[in-house]
Amino acid sequence: MNHLLKEHLPKHLAIIMDGNGRWAKAKGKPRAFGHEAGFRAVRSIVEACAKLEIPYLTLYAFSTENWFRPKKEVDILMRILLSALKSELETMQKNNIKLKTVGGISTLPGVILEELERVVEQTSQNTGMVLTLALSYGGREELVSMAKVLAEKVKNGLIHEQDIDESVVNEHLYTAEMPDVDLLIRTSGEMRISNFLLWQSAYAELYFTERYWPDFREEHLLEALTDYQNRERRFGKTSEQLEKTPKV
Repeated sequence: MNHLLKEHLPKHLAIIMDGNGRWAKAKGKPRAFGHEAGFRAVRSIVEACAKLEIPYLTLYAFSTENWFRPKKEVDILMRILLSALKSELETMQKNNIKLKTVGGISTLPGVILEELERVVEQTSQNTGMVLTLALSYGGREELVSMAKVLAEKVKNGLIHEQDIDESVVNEHLYTAEMPDVDLLIRTSGEMRISNFLLWQSAYAELYFTERYWPDFREEHLLEALTDYQNRERRFGKTSEQLEKTPKV
């Protein structure tokens, strides 16, 4: 990790953890085998990010579209999630990690929702990395929800239409307390963002790798972070303008 510049690490890293099923199929195993292996990758990456002191890590754990998968697979994913919540609380406490969630978590099974709320509450005083699980999450659904809330506030005179700007929109997203995504990683060779943090990733650097998620480990994360640090982030400006910008 010595070659990475700490001051140039992403403040908010988001990951689309893709390829569990294909990884299992390539090994002649059922998809459940891939999902369980994927959890081990989660543990490795979370601990690595905490060690690097990345402030925010958001993992696309379960999308709104994932509910349309076969019931047997959904049940397996829910079982793994419940098991992970129970087994990883100690690890989160040891690494000073605060757990949060984004998405329509009310649609989760009651036993999972109860365990999720317990872990979120027990880690709420931690001051290290904020680990956010996107559960039953969809970017478009988030934007529709935000629009409805703002429309209701305008209707009730709580806010004026002309006062709605980007900062107001940010305040009404699930991620209101988080910075925008700096780096978005997707594994398995797919090159799309699949309805994940659409607004928040407007200026994110995108990093795609052919490696399936169960095989993604700390050394591969470091490769992605090194690539990120070698990029020039212009935010619509020219390279010359950036050179003239005073260093903070």
